[in-house]
Amino acid sequence: MSTENPVSVVIGGASGIGWATAQLMAERGDTVVIADLDGDAANTRAAELGHPASGHHVQVTDETVMHALFDTVTTQHGPIDTVVDCAGISRPGTLADLTLDDWKTTLDVCLTGAFLTVKEAARSLRDGGSVVLVASLNGRQPGVAMGAYCSAKAGVLMLTEVAAMELAPRGIRVNAVNPGFVHTPLTHGATLVPGLVEEYIENTPLGRAGTPADIARTIGFLTSPAASWMTGAAIDLDGGAHTKRYPDIVARIADLTAGTETS
Repeated sequence: MSTENPVSVVIGGASGIGWATAQLMAERGDTVVIADLDGDAANTRAAELGHPASGHHVQVTDETVMHALFDTVTTQHGPIDTVVDCAGISRPGTLADLTLDDWKTTLDVCLTGAFLTVKEAARSLRDGGSVVLVASLNGRQPGVAMGAYCSAKAGVLMLTEVAAMELAPRGIRVNAVNPGFVHTPLTHGATLVPGLVEEYIENTPLGRAGTPADIARTIGFLTSPAASWMTGAAIDLDGGAHTKRYPDIVARIADLTAGTETS
């Protein structure tokens, strides 16, 4: 079944940056498909957008599930125009202490998930389509206890460039965005560590955290005709935080632990 409206798939679209992106795309007239690990939340969000939006469960690390998702979307809505991958997870820990399971989980979701997104997008996108991968400030700025996440997001940036080269003959553009600290469910844990968010902001020249809408607006630009000559690019959306330093998460947690032990 085909649709006259552009078809956009937002992976990780039930919350945070993904949800803000889904809303923006619906507002511009796209048929939006929200895919999320939380299938119930995806369905609820799709209902908020209204017909013809649809919600689907997806596990970005499962190739069979990802393949089935894209098959379902093309059957229901026709060829896909835009794919945005917002799925992510972070398991902090110094390299000496990080478990192999936490390392693998972080890379599986953040990097392998991005690979499978690109692989399925390449199969399902119409010529001239667009892919946006949500990378991170940590793809270019290291942080103590962030080894797995930094490595995964750096990999996403290189994946973006390779995918841009390979899909260019079909006119498919592949770009990335690098958010700094944005208030989302993924970063909620940081707000529980006294002083950590404040240190992020102290190292952000524009002096504030980002919002999901900040990132969604740039994704909207990258997937629009206004960016028709842009591919293989990664846009820093961090208030200038890449010009300074990353917070010392281990030190902040140590301070918290010390405070707990002496109280």
